[in-house]
Amino acid sequence: MFASRCLIPAVLGLLPGLLGPSAVHAAPMSAEVLVRLERVSAPALSPQGDQVVYALRRTDLDAGRGITQLWVTPRGTPRPRALTQGEASSSGAQWGADGSVYFLSRRGGSQQVWRLPAEGGEAQPVTDYPLDVVVFRLSPDQRRLALSLAVFPDCTSLACSRERIEQRRASPASGVLHERLFVRHWDRYDDGTRQQLFVAELDQGRAGEPRPLSASLDGDVPSQPFGDVGELVFSPDSRQLVFSIRAAGREEAWSTNFDLYQVAVDGSQPPRNLTAGNPAWDTAPRFTPDGRQLVYLAMRRPGFEADRYAVRVLDLASGRSREVAPDWDRSAAALALSADGRTAFVTADDLGQHRLFAIDLARGSVRTLTGDGHVGGFSVGRDRLVYTWNDLHHPDDLYELDLRSGRSRRLTHHNQAALQDIERAGMEAFRFPGWNGETVHGHLMKPVGFREGQRYPVAFIIHGGPQGSMGNLWHYRWNPAVFSGMGYAVVFIDFHGSTGYGQAFTDSISGDWGGKPLEDLQKGWAYALARYPFLDGSRACALGASYGGYMINWIAGQWPEAFRCLVNHDGIFDTRSMGQSTEELWFTEWEFGGTPSRNPAGYERHNPSLHVEKWRTPMLVIQGELDFRVPTEQSLAAFNALQRRGIPSQLLRFPDENHWVLKPHNSLLWHRTVKAWLDRWTAAPP
Repeated sequence: MFASRCLIPAVLGLLPGLLGPSAVHAAPMSAEVLVRLERVSAPALSPQGDQVVYALRRTDLDAGRGITQLWVTPRGTPRPRALTQGEASSSGAQWGADGSVYFLSRRGGSQQVWRLPAEGGEAQPVTDYPLDVVVFRLSPDQRRLALSLAVFPDCTSLACSRERIEQRRASPASGVLHERLFVRHWDRYDDGTRQQLFVAELDQGRAGEPRPLSASLDGDVPSQPFGDVGELVFSPDSRQLVFSIRAAGREEAWSTNFDLYQVAVDGSQPPRNLTAGNPAWDTAPRFTPDGRQLVYLAMRRPGFEADRYAVRVLDLASGRSREVAPDWDRSAAALALSADGRTAFVTADDLGQHRLFAIDLARGSVRTLTGDGHVGGFSVGRDRLVYTWNDLHHPDDLYELDLRSGRSRRLTHHNQAALQDIERAGMEAFRFPGWNGETVHGHLMKPVGFREGQRYPVAFIIHGGPQGSMGNLWHYRWNPAVFSGMGYAVVFIDFHGSTGYGQAFTDSISGDWGGKPLEDLQKGWAYALARYPFLDGSRACALGASYGGYMINWIAGQWPEAFRCLVNHDGIFDTRSMGQSTEELWFTEWEFGGTPSRNPAGYERHNPSLHVEKWRTPMLVIQGELDFRVPTEQSLAAFNALQRRGIPSQLLRFPDENHWVLKPHNSLLWHRTVKAWLDRWTAAPP
């Protein structure tokens, strides 16, 4: 690994007994182990800083689903304990000032807000609405809740929305009439509802009738499909709410113009747009403790979802906004403020890692707080910060950073027993001159049971996005350790377009999907073969999903001699039809320079479907039929092309999965099918 400056000891040094293989009974990492691991996320420090509540997901393989419950670990106590239990999941924990815990759960049938009293005992319902609560936020004065509910915009009551849902279910006719785009989005069809923002007063622990706050705006709070409670915040005096919304109306499917709106919680004033001057994405609002300024994340280029997120400060009195640390060439992925409001804490991709940074809001200086690995959720207190951390060898656990001394320590040891006898393969980062001689980074993981002098088949994995990164992190769908456990060396490259190497590097892929990235992959593969003699280049298969699946289709026609087999998961086959059938149109319109009708050349320049006559490599095609980002027709077309040309091929389709494979048994089937395909084509010399 490359050296990095950090304020804490190397995290790997905190993990005794987990790095090397067990002396006896060592076993390789497998999909069966992977799906059963406990998943730690969403830490939240108590107001006093003496406890941390977090989410822990466990897999019920018999039921074929994950169940998430809340756990808590007191300060100075190494043993966490469960706060919630049962068949219904619990999530979204927030602390009350008195030490009580508010959270979301379906334990009553629908998803509502519940409260665990500080003194202990059974959870008590806080809301009892006829509709699910999407997210909630407890006000600083503990007197009200901000809530998101999915309602029909023309309904004036929650009961009206509920009645309409029931009428649709009871109707003998199934047809649905649509008048604008986002007919379907991600993995569900539009049902006519909007996630609107409400506020409800609390009286003796129960929420009253919710009052609408965003009904005048045509958009969702939080955003669909992955928005969360981080998109809305109360002012310190609890009288105002600021939230992020894309009020784009009929232009929603090709717009990334999210704005921050401020609204009085008593409904006395309509929502006011605070960032109307920026036509790009504004989100993650955070008030400074005095309530005078708003710190938030903002992009600057409309229509580009992978633009750099800059940290900005808005003076609410004057309306003036300024960027903090404009020369810091990283894109912030999360944001929190210190207790005194002087420091912004953010995470960002950085040279194959995902680190935690501290930014001085006055001076703009940036400090790196964590070393190699991947920081997930985090929560900031007065003198400490808690966060989740993982890397290529270790799933997430909870860690604490002392903000005064800079020392870090581990708080939880979930999965230690499950992984103590799992053999870990060696991993190495490397870099090489890629397109135009520019530095490109990659990683290699050796196969489990590696022995000097032997040569091993290779899984060459290509990440999606395309503006993403496949570096030093633990993954539950494309985990290099699982492929290593199958007996494969694993190589993966952060080609041009990847995040964490500066915005210009990220930008470079747009309009050039099959150009610079393919050259990086070719040069990275050649470099790895020359540097690591144990890689058997004659027994290698390339795999990828989403953009990685697109690249598999592109490789099939541009580099067909390189690999013994290919695996294409939810990959784009025909860029032109993709631009006319996907739902988030801003994506294809930015990447290919306009609509298919206005710039057909941009879509055809690197279109895999135009080069099918050169295809000859065996390919496994995988598709989730609920994937509306890359519709099923893309994979069917690729499979048709393969079969029509007589190329050995298989199609694995999941009727109940979206762009990802999320269900435990489907994950096991995915891994077994992929392994069988790799084994089939790499088992013998060519």
